[in-house]
Amino acid sequence: MIAALAGLLLRAVVVLFGTALLTFALLWNSPGDPAQAIAMARFDALLTDDVIDQVRVEAGLDRTFWVAFLDWLGPLLRLDFGHSSVTGRPVWPDLSNAMGYTFPLALAALVIGIGVSLPLAYLATRRPGGWLDRASVAVATLGTAIPAYWLGLLLILIFAVHLAWLPAMGARTPAHGILPAVTLGLGVAASLTRIIRSGILEARARPFLPALRRRGVGSAAIGRDHVAPHAAVPVLTVLGLELAFLLEGLVLVEAIFGRPGLGSFLVTAIMARDFPHVQAVVVLTALIFVTVNLVIDVAYRILDPRIGGRDA
Repeated sequence: MIAALAGLLLRAVVVLFGTALLTFALLWNSPGDPAQAIAMARFDALLTDDVIDQVRVEAGLDRTFWVAFLDWLGPLLRLDFGHSSVTGRPVWPDLSNAMGYTFPLALAALVIGIGVSLPLAYLATRRPGGWLDRASVAVATLGTAIPAYWLGLLLILIFAVHLAWLPAMGARTPAHGILPAVTLGLGVAASLTRIIRSGILEARARPFLPALRRRGVGSAAIGRDHVAPHAAVPVLTVLGLELAFLLEGLVLVEAIFGRPGLGSFLVTAIMARDFPHVQAVVVLTALIFVTVNLVIDVAYRILDPRIGGRDA
């Protein structure tokens, strides 16, 4: 187990380093003159060549690629994301402020997704092939096919415009987060419902379960000790993928509902060529992905020790 965990940690470090290098290289070789874009975002006035050259030096764009990358990587290992090329302020306070809006929204959407999918999948598997099962699959398939931006606009039209029950724009009160969280959560629920349903049905079809019933093991014990662990492995995989869906959908949802957060933070940074801000968001996202996948890999080995045995 320790050797497997060390291998997982090594792979995580390699992925993080590769992500940091690739991100830096893409931004460094982006078309146009980043110094001019930064100067225009900073001063918003007629620019001279002297001003652009000064900005280029201040932003470190006059150095070679590897020198600039190593100068950025060193502080990054201490989670120091540097200073904004446009405002000159440290990146971390602005980034943490954006995270304060995005992470609670993502958590609320995940809770909604799990809260809807678990009972729906359980009801669907009570009678496989029945009308409730077919209806659940149809609803889940439809939910997966609906884009987040279309669903968000539909919810705004119904609950904010026609019914006037909920606010549509901003993030001033907890009520402002209901429609965005539901928009993302229903998409998560659609994917999880199908996977949980398939996992439960597959686990119930295990050949050793009839032998357990003949030995007098109760249905509750079989479901808790055998069906649930087998069904949880594919669900964990999808939960890791749903994190990607959430982070991707948050950019659109925050734009639709006019919310501050990592999405608007990233878009503003890209438009202004604020490289430290863009790099901070990408590295933070990669760190979240790697951490979640590492936790899922460890959970795999707890639920099914054979996975760790195959690695060994």
